[in-house]
Amino acid sequence: MAYDEGLASVLRDDLIGRDGISEKKMFGGLCFLVNGNMLCGVSKAGAMFRVGKENEAAALAIDGAREMDFTGRRMGGFIEADDDLMGDDDRRAQMLALALDFVGPMPPK
Repeated sequence: MAYDEGLASVLRDDLIGRDGISEKKMFGGLCFLVNGNMLCGVSKAGAMFRVGKENEAAALAIDGAREMDFTGRRMGGFIEADDDLMGDDDRRAQMLALALDFVGPMPPK
């Protein structure tokens, strides 16, 4: 599994103390889950957040965010974050809040 351990560590720190958080290696990277539902993750390409389609516009308004395309196809509700966004505590917190807003209410898997 090739992913940026530094980015994984940053997200780990951001998620400390939240209930239901787990990690799972998948898609060639590391995903963070809330009660078994994918929240965000890191791969060799960078970081991604699952914000849901209703939060997409707000997420894309954050500098450093872009639509995610996995294997050449756009993935609705998923956002890629560049290194600059991931290095900015405020913008990363905004992105994580949008993802938690979407994933948090989902029933556990």
